[in-house]
Parts: sequence; structure tokens; C-alpha cells
Amino acid sequence: MKITYFGHSAFRIETAASVILIDPFLTGNPHFKGDVAAAAEGVTHIVLSHGHADHVGDTVEIAKRFGCKIVGNFELVNWLGKQGAGNGEGGNTGGTIAFDDFTVTFTQAFHSSGHVEEDGTVTYLGMPNGLVFHFDEGPTVYHMGDTDIFADMALIEELHAPKIAMVPVGDRFTMGAAVAALACRRYFNFDMIVPIHWGTFPILDATPDKFAEAMEGDAGKIRNPTIGEAFAV
Repeated sequence: MKITYFGHSAFRIETAASVILIDPFLTGNPHFKGDVAAAAEGVTHIVLSHGHADHVGDTVEIAKRFGCKIVGNFELVNWLGKQGAGNGEGGNTGGTIAFDDFTVTFTQAFHSSGHVEEDGTVTYLGMPNGLVFHFDEGPTVYHMGDTDIFADMALIEELHAPKIAMVPVGDRFTMGAAVAALACRRYFNFDMIVPIHWGTFPILDATPDKFAEAMEGDAGKIRNPTIGEAFAV
């Protein structure tokens, strides 16, 4: 299994049978320097944590080009269908959807979800979610989405025992570095942690360095991959 980080909260996961894009905010993402079509080549599924523009990103354009499935909260998937991105697979918190060689389970996340029009009108797009991926071959992956800490993270560990985590650390719109480190150390037994949702906008923490400091003796679990370069797990 290969994972590529594109910056912010965007990832590509490649398995034997699937190519998954998570929260493909590529156009307008200052960390992403590649070509959107190349990043999405062969995509079979787009999986979305919630409906904010910096997570939905290029979903509509990619889905129209590649005809992939779009997986996300029921309201979000239906709204995307009205934008011309059909082939949706909607779910909701606590539910699991199975595909060829993986499943995705929607967990809770403490955030919001909606699309803001140019006139300021907000379209509600369902609850935000974290995403737990179980693969036929490969470690379990937990993308937390945008969230604060919550005590029921302990249940996510008990139910799913994820080994790889994508954890927001940038503050302002998600938990900050110290709280993210507390969540990882108190509730989980991760083998690898990729800090996300930092440095994309000036109001976020510019680097994940404070997260590494807060992780103290567990800082060796942190991986800061080169953006755009795949790594094997």
C-alpha cells in the first residue's frame, strides 16, 4: 500500500485494487505544486470528511473526468450530485461502506460542514466526520478530518485500533498542537502519525513543530512526508 500527502488534509492511498483520494483540495492549496490530473490518475474513490471548500476541493472536476465513486456524508454526496458529480455513496456517523478491498467507517468529528456561496449564504452539508479505513492488505488508517479532541476517541481505538493516523494540528479551526498530542497519546496506540491541516493559510500554525514538541517521547511516531511523494506502508 502506498500513501501520498498533498498538503492540508489531502491524501492519495493506493492499494492492489483501489486508488483513493481523501479530501482532494489541490487547486488553491499552496503546498501542492503538482498537476491535478496526474495526482488523480486512476482514482476509483474520493472520500470526503466534510463539506468545506478546503476539503471538497477538486472533487467535482475529478469525478467528472474519471467517473470515480464519491463517498461521504449523505447530505454532502447528494449536494455534489447536483453539482454534476454523480456516482455517490452516502453514509453517516457510525456507518460502514464496503468496497473491493477496503471499508470506510464514518466516525464523529467536532467541527462543522457547509458550502458558503459568494453572497454569504451557507448550504448545510451534513455532519462532519472522521474516516477509518480497513484494508484487506495493509494497516488500518484513521483520517480524523477536522476536529477537536473528544473522549470517545477511546472507543475508536477500541473498535478499530488504527495504526496510521492523519491528525489535524494547526489550531484555529481544529485542535492545536498540544491538544492533538494529548489525543494521540491518551487515546491511541498509533504506529505512525502524519500531522495535517497546518501552514496552508496564514492563520494556521505555520509548521507542525509544536506538535512534535508536545508529543515528547512519542515524537518518533511522527512522519512528515515530502508533499507529493508516495511512501510505502
